[in-house]
Amino acid sequence: MCTMAIVIIRTTIVFLMLLLCMRLMGKRQLGELELSELVVSVLVADLASLPLQDVGIPLINGLVSILTLFCLELILSGTALRFGRLRTFLFGKPCFLIEKGVINQREMARNRFTLDELTEELRRQSITDPATVEYAVLETDGTLNVLLFPEYQPVTAGQLRCQGESGGYPYILVNDGRVMSDNLRRAGRSEAWLQKECRARGAASPKDVFLMTCDDAGRIYFAPKEASE
Repeated sequence: MCTMAIVIIRTTIVFLMLLLCMRLMGKRQLGELELSELVVSVLVADLASLPLQDVGIPLINGLVSILTLFCLELILSGTALRFGRLRTFLFGKPCFLIEKGVINQREMARNRFTLDELTEELRRQSITDPATVEYAVLETDGTLNVLLFPEYQPVTAGQLRCQGESGGYPYILVNDGRVMSDNLRRAGRSEAWLQKECRARGAASPKDVFLMTCDDAGRIYFAPKEASE
């Protein structure tokens, strides 16, 4: 029983440590993985499991190793941010797989990017004809960004010389029966207004609402809770 309690405590400490370190790394690292970030992720997964599997290993050893890795990653990222050449050396640079509708076979081979992978990435962006692509850029994190020729790009309101209407940001006012007071205040609405809008849509109170949003233009999305079986 004592051993189980020790395992639970150690697991909780390691979990909180990893959570804090990932939070300090920032949202950019959480949204994409470059070379150094991938290395850190792989090593951390291995280091974090060792003190959890063997209670004989001092917990501090695992925590120090994990903290050291994250500090090295932060230092490396900060240094690469200041020195462009170092970033290029460590992470590479974007390259053009398609230029002016022509596939760059040399870059494809250098990046070991197959035609199947290229056509798959294009299909994900609803593109079936490479000839309509002006530029296809392979970014350093492995994502493919595509820019179509002007004649194949979607028409915008500015090109049509008409005034596009913007509703602004849609604030979530009710989330699964819970009133989001901060969002209600940012939207410039009151509790009385919310109650009135809910009743107008057949809900006795916000507790009967699954989702309700309101943007700056006053447009409301309303979804009542479904009756549980």
